[in-house]
Amino acid sequence: MIKSFASLLLPRFLRFRKEVVLLWKAFWTPATPLYLKVATFAAVAYLVWPVDILPDFIPFLGWIDDIVIVPLIVGWIVSQLPGAKAPAERDGPVIDGTARRV
Repeated sequence: MIKSFASLLLPRFLRFRKEVVLLWKAFWTPATPLYLKVATFAAVAYLVWPVDILPDFIPFLGWIDDIVIVPLIVGWIVSQLPGAKAPAERDGPVIDGTARRV
């Protein structure tokens, strides 16, 4: 069970790291809509603000909301970024990884 949990958690953690880097770059890009910049600031504020859904001084339970909510918010913000859509959604379905159906 531990191996399967770790095999599910590691890819999500690696994707979260990439999303955070993308979010950092998008925050400083002038083309990023203001509401996404505010949402980015709110996600960071939620992470460091002492008032949470579950207070952080409760061992483990206080960190669980940060571990779950912040990656969900970051994933949503990245999905809303202009140009961050999957290639299949932009240009039609991918056939073999290089060609696209027109």
